Amino acid sequence: STTARADPSATRLRAVLTSLAVFFATSSVRELQRECTMASVKVAVRARPFNQREIDMKSSEIIRMDGNKTCIENLKVSPQGGAEELGRERIKEFTFDYSYWSVHPSDAHFVTQEQVFNDLGQEVVDNAFEGYNACIFAYGQTGSGKTFTMMGSSNNEGLIPRICQAMYTRMKLGQNSGTTFRTEVSYLEIYNEKVKDLLKRESTQHNLRVREHPKLGPYVQDLSRHLVMDYSDVEELMARGNSHRTTASTAMNDVSSRSHAIFTLNFTQAKFIRDLPSETVSKVNLVDLAGSERADSTKATGQRLKEGGHINKSLVTLGTVISALAELSTSNSRKRVFIPYRDSVLTWLLRDSLGGNSKTIM
Repeated sequence: STTARADPSATRLRAVLTSLAVFFATSSVRELQRECTMASVKVAVRARPFNQREIDMKSSEIIRMDGNKTCIENLKVSPQGGAEELGRERIKEFTFDYSYWSVHPSDAHFVTQEQVFNDLGQEVVDNAFEGYNACIFAYGQTGSGKTFTMMGSSNNEGLIPRICQAMYTRMKLGQNSGTTFRTEVSYLEIYNEKVKDLLKRESTQHNLRVREHPKLGPYVQDLSRHLVMDYSDVEELMARGNSHRTTASTAMNDVSSRSHAIFTLNFTQAKFIRDLPSETVSKVNLVDLAGSERADSTKATGQRLKEGGHINKSLVTLGTVISALAELSTSNSRKRVFIPYRDSVLTWLLRDSLGGNSKTIM
């Protein structure tokens, strides 16, 4: 997600998204034959309406979207240009898999939560039932609408509730043909580089350790997993976990997520194929990232400033990992590129989603 106004942190966001676009463009052309199979990544960008703070500031729209193209206009560069502006572009154009204009509801091109789900969420559901791991996560500066896109509201649900509903609807259809399903969910947050189980209140669940399994990869030790029979169970656990998330008010956002949250569905299908038992296991990671921010924009001090430092560190590491993956995918040589997954808890836990056997959407 991104806002429709100028902000200094937009430069970092554009750089990361550009790396993602390069990474996807290359990996979609050919299957990467490497020691570690690259993830299939799609990138979508979404612009939200102005909030009251931006309206009061008389902010200008600097974003234009046409199909899957997004143009960002630098209002500080004059259309005519000049010697002092030599080499500076007034308009930058980027191409993504999807560009969503959600700024003016009255606009004919306005993109709703339902359309975002139809484009992105439905693909996650399809991949899960085909036996793939899947991951979808929202990246952007604080206050840009990530949590709204991922969670939504009670009367305008986001991707996570819609994906869960669609999976259970499809399970009911599969049960009629003799397939059995088992679904377990877990919900964690990464706050100041510490992992907390959002579905348990005990203090011992507030600093869980990340371990490495020789075959299954990174996992969180002692993270609770809950068997869910239908969507109402998922909804109840989601609401419980959301109530335990760490949020705070900043100058940029009244309810700013101060942690990264990962809602995981472990999904098993069992059926008989030609009278032989068959079992397929998939994992779906649904990630709501904390927002990148600048201390002078959020007016953060004390604990808020410390939180922002941890948030930005993990997001910088995410950008570094993505850039390294982009370099790996575009390199013609067999040189080894170091991917610093372990530099943050976030990238360590999302290793398989970023560079493993997962279908991933940012």
